Amino acid sequence: MSALTVDHATASGHEWDGLVRIWQETDAPEGCRVEIIEGIVTVAPPPSKAHNKIVSKVIRRLSDVLPDDWGLYPTLGTAVPSRDSLYIPDLAVAPEDALDGEDDEYIPAGAAELIVEITSKSNANTDRITKAAGYAKAGVPLYLLIDGWAPGGPTVTLYGEPKGDVYRVLRAGKFGDVIDLPEPFGFTLDTSDFPTQ
Repeated sequence: MSALTVDHATASGHEWDGLVRIWQETDAPEGCRVEIIEGIVTVAPPPSKAHNKIVSKVIRRLSDVLPDDWGLYPTLGTAVPSRDSLYIPDLAVAPEDALDGEDDEYIPAGAAELIVEITSKSNANTDRITKAAGYAKAGVPLYLLIDGWAPGGPTVTLYGEPKGDVYRVLRAGKFGDVIDLPEPFGFTLDTSDFPTQ
C-alpha cells in the first residue's frame, strides 16, 4: 500500500474539497483501491480471488432480503468528512435514493444501512480499527467485518449500535458459523463456504 500524506491541519472544514480532489486525481493502476484514511490518500492492490468470492457470496445472500428500493453497491465511495476519510468498502447496502446526491463518486457513509469489509493482509488493521471507528462515527447502523486474517483464525463480526466512534459487537464467530443479521435484513448468513486466504 502506498500513501500520499495530507496535512491534517488543512484537511478539515472547507479543505475537504481539496482532499477529495487529490483523491480523484490520484493515478492508480486499474483495479486498485484508492481511499482517504484519516487525511492520507492510500492505494491498495486489487483484492485476492478468495476476497472476491466472499463478496460474491454475501451479495447473493443479501439480494434475496433487500427491499426493492435498496441496492448492493460494491466499491461505492462512502465519505466520513469529520474523520478526513473516504472509504471504498467491499459492499455498501443503501437505499437507492442515497445515490441521488450531488456527489457522483461517493455518498455520506451514514446513508448506508450496512457496510461490509473483508480484510486483506495489507489492510486488516485499518478495517478492524480505523474504518470501524469511522463508520460508527458516521452512524452506519451495521458493520460486518469478515476477517480472514484474524490472529486466531478467520472470523466474522457484526457490529451495531454505534455511539460516538465505537460499535457494540452484536454477533461474532469463526468461518463456518452462522451470523444472524437483525432487521431490516432479518436473515442468517452462513459462512461455511467462505474461502480462507
